[in-house]
Amino acid sequence: MAIYHSFAQCYDLFMADTPYDEWVDFIEFMFKKYGKNPSLVLELACGTGSVTTRLAKRGYEMIGLDNSAEMLAVAAEKCKGVLYLCQDMREFELYGTVDCVLCMCDGLNYILDKKDLLKVFKLVKNYLNPGGLFIFDLNTQYKYEHLLDEGTFAQVECNAAYIWENYYDKKRRLNEYAVTFFVEDAADGLYKRFEETHSQRAHLEDEIRETAAGAGFNVLNIYDLDRPSVLEPPSGKTERTCFVLGV
Repeated sequence: MAIYHSFAQCYDLFMADTPYDEWVDFIEFMFKKYGKNPSLVLELACGTGSVTTRLAKRGYEMIGLDNSAEMLAVAAEKCKGVLYLCQDMREFELYGTVDCVLCMCDGLNYILDKKDLLKVFKLVKNYLNPGGLFIFDLNTQYKYEHLLDEGTFAQVECNAAYIWENYYDKKRRLNEYAVTFFVEDAADGLYKRFEETHSQRAHLEDEIRETAAGAGFNVLNIYDLDRPSVLEPPSGKTERTCFVLGV
């Protein structure tokens, strides 16, 4: 089943507490830490453009790439100066190279196959200028196993609600969740029901290091993105890690 289609119309509503500003501050600090002053930045799996837009407003020329046309339509309304491309990150094409590539908000967890993950890394390497950075975050095994596991979650807002039914396969490290949305139709005030099923994989640090090396990257650092301003390495209870790769 296709994902982030029906979800697109209420995604920002349910993600309102996401610390996008802190993440963008962190990204800019990484630029400074590693002596980079990127002009053109690509964000993979950019979704509704919350990170892309913030960086564009800070003066960076941005390209946002996602395989959901519905999510990109929402993103395009936020910032007119961004180039948005509807492509799969496993086989994306650009017209030229970029100075930095981002993939935030667990976009790479949607890559379930190790060979596909390597394809993504190799494509990123191909389109990065010499000295460029690849910055991405991942949901951790701890989060899937101890916080999501076989849980059921719900959230209700003023004109939308969802029920999230989660299942985590510990042996294969595969996380699957079925989400049922109820969204108010502005035209008649009635609620419409939508369903989506999402699958993600917990990628271990050793796998990421192996994949990075296979694509020609160096792992410069790994951070706990639960507290982006602290700049500490992940702990055993970190929910979201951030990798900074260089070429």
